[in-house]
Amino acid sequence: MADRFDIAIVGAGMAGASLAAELAPHARVLVLEGEDTPGYHTTGRSAAFWHETIGGPGVFPLTAASGPWLAEHGFLSPRGGLHIGRTAQHSLAEAFVAEFRAVGARIELIGRDRLDGIVPGLRPDWTVGAWEPECADIDVAAMHQHYLAEARRAGTVVRVRARVEAIEREGAGWRLGWRGQEHGSEARADKVVDAAGAWADPVAQMAGARSIGVAPMRRSMVQLRIDPPPPPNLPLTLSFDEDFYFRPQGDRLWLSPHDETPDVPRDAAPEELDIALAIDRMEQAVDWKVLALERRWAGLRSFSPDRLPVIGFDTGVPGLFWFAGQGGFGIQTAPAAARLGAQLLLGQERDAMTEGISAEVYDPTRFSA
Repeated sequence: MADRFDIAIVGAGMAGASLAAELAPHARVLVLEGEDTPGYHTTGRSAAFWHETIGGPGVFPLTAASGPWLAEHGFLSPRGGLHIGRTAQHSLAEAFVAEFRAVGARIELIGRDRLDGIVPGLRPDWTVGAWEPECADIDVAAMHQHYLAEARRAGTVVRVRARVEAIEREGAGWRLGWRGQEHGSEARADKVVDAAGAWADPVAQMAGARSIGVAPMRRSMVQLRIDPPPPPNLPLTLSFDEDFYFRPQGDRLWLSPHDETPDVPRDAAPEELDIALAIDRMEQAVDWKVLALERRWAGLRSFSPDRLPVIGFDTGVPGLFWFAGQGGFGIQTAPAAARLGAQLLLGQERDAMTEGISAEVYDPTRFSA
């Protein structure tokens, strides 16, 4: 007879792992992962940082609530964040700073006099910046392993190489079937969580739910050796046009064209054109010389139609819970999102981490018109 669980989570990336860790002390949890290793796709390819303005004001409450937890557990390293723009973008920069100050972000408008001391080699027409001193690097691998370890320690069963092929109603609960797993191929659960990232819509449809429109978008990254080498205190640097960003990684530079190319759920790979665009855009901003392109990779960031995460029970299918659409901010918001998701799943009261978060903003009912 198949094992029975209170909650089955499809997906063991950061979303599924963090939610499992929050649920495990209170429920019997199964996590199903189709790949050989949890976090193989988006989680394992993140150039993650905790950055208050990523995702926009609607995501800020989750980011702000997650920051103290990330710092307390030692997953953050100081970095600093900087948006840069040309002289003609001064008004844009002012509006950007005002928008995020209004929701509580720590951000300030700076000029060329400060920029010269932050980004060496900046070309003359880049004269305006928005400085975020609290921006920090995240140790993604350590954070993901922490969540998986906490979940397992509390009794969660994690199955890898378990690609789900069936999610069917069975009485008041669910039967889940999968292939490629030596420990059996099905289980029963009272509730199912769709934490499948780029596969979120197909998994929901398998369970009989309507598609929400969670769309995978490709994001590319390269590692460069440059002259001069990037200073170790170089901040995460993004353009106001959202067409490139870079940050140091040791004595190398990680660079992205900030692309959001519509894609399909798959093992994503970078396109040559995107790599060329990234380097060209960087060279328009700084006078650094590219000595070698050493690595390139891509991942899929998944967005809902309004670009906010989807956290809550499906409107038409009882017992199906969405935990998807985390875009490019899923790592930095994971602590608060997982705590909120667990509270909603278990019917628990809010705590200090989540009391300032409006769950209605992220509820799937917003797409049920």
